[in-house]
Amino acid sequence: MSDHKDLNIADQNRLDAAAFRRFLDHLAMNTDVQNIDLMILADFCRNCLSKWYKAAADDAGLDVSMDEARERIYGMPYNEWKKRYHKEATAEQLAAFEARRESKG
Repeated sequence: MSDHKDLNIADQNRLDAAAFRRFLDHLAMNTDVQNIDLMILADFCRNCLSKWYKAAADDAGLDVSMDEARERIYGMPYNEWKKRYHKEATAEQLAAFEARRESKG
């Protein structure tokens, strides 16, 4: 068995891309997980991923709008996702989010 450190950059990129696509599929199949839940647990959300995707496009000199980046991450236009799946944060979620922010200093 080879060590992952022995992979060439093309193979690393291919595996990273496959894992990322699977991650997006997982998020698409779990729309009950709200962005605030992700922020509480992992300090990132679908909006963060959209911003990172847009930044990567910018770094690569590719013309990708923020709306296009969000659609890639959300799997549909952002406003449509919000209408279908977004729920207002509960008091408990907001408190947990604030506690996480405060714990980071």
